[in-house]
Amino acid sequence: MRLRSVTNAEGILTVAWGFPDDTATSAHMQLLKMRVSLLLLVLLWEAKSQPALRPNIVLLMADDLGIGDLGCYGNQTLRTPNIDRLAGGGVKLTQHLAASPLCTPSRAAFMTGRYPIRLGMASHSRMGVYLFTASSGGLPTSEVTFARLLKKQGYSTALIGKWHLGINCYNTTDFCHHPLRHGFDYFYGFPMTNLRDCKPGSGTVFSEAYWWLVFFPLQILGVTVFTLAVLHFLRLIHVPIWVFIALFLLVGLIVSPFLCFLHYFRPFNCFLMRNYEIRQQPVSFENLTQRMTLEATRFIRRNTERPFLLFVSYLQVHTALFSSKDFAGKSRHGLYGDAVEEMDWSIGQVLNVLDELGLADNTLVYFTSDQGAHVEEVTSKGEMHGGSNRIYKGGKANNWEGGIRIPGILRWPSVIQAGLEMDEPTSNMDIFPTVVKLAGASLPQDRQVHLENLLLHTQLHSGGCQWVLCHTCVFMFRKAHHPSRPAFAVRPFQRSTGDKPADAGHGAPLP
Repeated sequence: MRLRSVTNAEGILTVAWGFPDDTATSAHMQLLKMRVSLLLLVLLWEAKSQPALRPNIVLLMADDLGIGDLGCYGNQTLRTPNIDRLAGGGVKLTQHLAASPLCTPSRAAFMTGRYPIRLGMASHSRMGVYLFTASSGGLPTSEVTFARLLKKQGYSTALIGKWHLGINCYNTTDFCHHPLRHGFDYFYGFPMTNLRDCKPGSGTVFSEAYWWLVFFPLQILGVTVFTLAVLHFLRLIHVPIWVFIALFLLVGLIVSPFLCFLHYFRPFNCFLMRNYEIRQQPVSFENLTQRMTLEATRFIRRNTERPFLLFVSYLQVHTALFSSKDFAGKSRHGLYGDAVEEMDWSIGQVLNVLDELGLADNTLVYFTSDQGAHVEEVTSKGEMHGGSNRIYKGGKANNWEGGIRIPGILRWPSVIQAGLEMDEPTSNMDIFPTVVKLAGASLPQDRQVHLENLLLHTQLHSGGCQWVLCHTCVFMFRKAHHPSRPAFAVRPFQRSTGDKPADAGHGAPLP
């Protein structure tokens, strides 16, 4: 008896049995043939009935981190060994771009794979982010996030850290924009964002508003009261007492709301939530990174038996800058460097848990920042915020390259070859179609989605199965903000296939 393989016209491998002529009529061999064939059919049916092994997804996003702040991108003074290890084990994207140079619109695009202007998350004024929990806006409930699609595929989903895409619509309990309403099973972190005003002694982001709404009017009133008092004392004019009373009441109307704002801003806007429950109000920055890291690793340990999506959205290195005692004063770049190195430690803890539980090979890990470093931010004492966008001009909140050029790292040990670099332009919006496809979900068909960018697909070659990263768009569209007016940035480039960039941007609608 001889076993031989036959490939049919459809490329399906089948098994055929051959017998010597002198045994072809043997009843025993015929019965054996039928039994083996039946066994092969059963095994084939069971193999087809088993679902494909879907990867776990871990998304790591820094806040206001510059592309020049990491060792794997050329920094030789900040210590980021864990992020460097992540890059060394996967692919580093050298032309990775954010959808916007501001937190709220960039994160909205990241979550949905759609340009911020299509979501109603791009402002036509200078203020393009949410600053107050009382804001009624947020990521529209009609939008589809990758968390929602993966949850429908049986993934356990969690967001640890910063949300910054709104909370409520009509009252303080509807939570219409809350992460749990957008596909996450678990949330622990900041519903808004970390601001200087959240940490006593770190300054304020409202200095300009304070000047025009409080200090300047008070100066005018002070000069007016003093002038009238002098003129009245010199008996040059008669000023009725009710005029002074009215002016002092006006001072009170300005000072009272100002003092209330200073007193209540922190507890009303800087608090920590677990799901729908406020856990700490106002938030304490003591060991905050350690607490969030513990939440992230606990989530991984709870979900070793099912696929999971973990989005760790770090508060570092947005001001107010902070770090624990273990990292304070340890870097060569002051508070900023301490915060970067503490975040790197946290990422190392997440990677270590994946290794410990044997999940690393089947886990796609992505690291990035929501936009470039805020290199133009200066404290009231004249101290620079910190951060490096390398050779790129500008930074957060403007439409120069430094505002949208961000680090991008992907690691999937069983799939992506280690030590790769990709120079094709990519976007943080590309993650949406990537993780949705990998999870086996269908992309939304009722809206324009950024579909043609960072897609993982296989190529067979003589050395085995190699995974490559493909970018097929020929221009990048960016909504940015200029100090005086909104601006749109277009980034043309030549594809490696030799197609002409001029052929794009005409005829096909933008996602």
